[in-house]
Amino acid sequence: MADRGEKSVTRIGSAHARTDVLTMRGKDTLEEIVGVRSFSETFFFIVTGRMPEGGQTRCFDACLNVLMDHGVTPGALVARLVEGQAPDDIQVPVAAGLLTVGNLHVGTMAGAGRLLAEALSGTESLADWAARTASEHRAQKKRVPGFGHPHYAPDDPRTQRLFQVAEEAGCAGRGIEAIKALGAAVDAGMGRHLTLNVTGGMAAVLTEIDFPVEAMRGVAVVGRAAGLVGHIIEEKENSLAEPLIRYADREFSVDE
Repeated sequence: MADRGEKSVTRIGSAHARTDVLTMRGKDTLEEIVGVRSFSETFFFIVTGRMPEGGQTRCFDACLNVLMDHGVTPGALVARLVEGQAPDDIQVPVAAGLLTVGNLHVGTMAGAGRLLAEALSGTESLADWAARTASEHRAQKKRVPGFGHPHYAPDDPRTQRLFQVAEEAGCAGRGIEAIKALGAAVDAGMGRHLTLNVTGGMAAVLTEIDFPVEAMRGVAVVGRAAGLVGHIIEEKENSLAEPLIRYADREFSVDE
């Protein structure tokens, strides 16, 4: 935070006070970004201040795509229900649907990312770190972020695909090794296999490409926003919300 008397500055982009130039983190937006860089590259750049290199773009793009949609999820249903109440303002149902992104659905990659940051910055071996981390969560009766799924077992194919992409792109390294070591330790402690879900996989891949932990959930938010736009447009053409509303009217009564 700037001291009193100092002018606060942003490195993100130029303000409306400047009409002679349009910049994004020091680059000419119109000459060096628009029509030159992809959305994935630009998103990565505006968050980190650097363009992705080599296979990082492919990995980041995969992370944006993998959570774009998962069918009629609670978030998709919320967006569809709200669309009927604000049909001319698409940002309203999109925002409503995105409010369901949290630790229960879609967003646990930040917690997993924090664990991986600890693993890679510490002095313990990955095996020792994983055993200690799994033991601590078990003792505190806390879920290990990135593990478990009600439908995918024994493995989450989305996680497997992300790791395959990272391997092909030349980005697979200690982040993926760490999450796999943690999975082995979790399994050993529980005496059974617990699925490494897609959010844990995303945390590992985003760690490999040096995307900040604080912004990891934002990748899920941006990707899922695009998916919700698709649901909202389909809702206008073929409503799923209306039958649900009729069902509620028919099945639920007031307990007087």
